[in-house]
Amino acid sequence: MTTPPKVRQSADARPGAVVLDDLSKRIIEQLQEDGRKPYAAIGKAVGLSEAAVRQRVQRLLDAGVMQIVAVTDPLTLGFPRQAMIGIKCEGDLEMVADELASIDEIDYVVLTAGSLDIMCEVVCGDDQHLLDILGKIRAIPTVRATETFVYLKLRKQTYSWGTR
Repeated sequence: MTTPPKVRQSADARPGAVVLDDLSKRIIEQLQEDGRKPYAAIGKAVGLSEAAVRQRVQRLLDAGVMQIVAVTDPLTLGFPRQAMIGIKCEGDLEMVADELASIDEIDYVVLTAGSLDIMCEVVCGDDQHLLDILGKIRAIPTVRATETFVYLKLRKQTYSWGTR
């Protein structure tokens, strides 16, 4: 019988953080290579039965450790312009973040520390589209300034957090 991901509470991890054992990490790595890989093939690669892999994957999903999703390539889909937009605002940052998250073209919103209050990532069809999105962002009442960082070339994108 396999054991579920362990939860530890220690000084080096935030309370309730899930600690992955080696087998769970290896299963996640297999799914990161191919999210449609059959459980039998994963089991063979990590030394578990198909049923044991299925149970571990379900526990990892139920614990919120991972999601199995399709990742698209914006360039291939006709969205050649990507940018990170830094935002300075006043007042309730959570309210601004919620409003930004409701804009379809924004795919990532994070509250930050430092000279910018919020960072968000956008995927656009062209520069005019980016300008339109900036107009929506600047129309939010407590937004005071934006700074746009246009992506020229993507060098690395990874989803391997916690497995290495």
